[in-house]
Amino acid sequence: MANPWAGEVELTLDGERRVLKLTLGALAELETALGSDSLVSLVKRFEEQRFSTRDVLALIVAGLRGGGWNGRAEDLVRSDIHGGVIEATRVAALLILGAFGEPSLNGG
Repeated sequence: MANPWAGEVELTLDGERRVLKLTLGALAELETALGSDSLVSLVKRFEEQRFSTRDVLALIVAGLRGGGWNGRAEDLVRSDIHGGVIEATRVAALLILGAFGEPSLNGG
């Protein structure tokens, strides 16, 4: 079970519940994946609802990797995310909130 006070969020991937978290290492990978030297612009895009599917995918991969998953973005192309793109977007936003804002009790 995810602990939203620790920045953790749950996502069901291929029928298996996984815990996602943006650890320091996951955030560094996220910066690299997005080709950015700062995550401030990503947070701002989410605040202004100007994010892309690439942003959502990068956040989900970083969160999964922070939670111990050893996959790659390419692996998610073949994966079933319960709730689809809407759930993936919700989880991505909760990851940002958990890492940079206030934790959400709805994250788990």
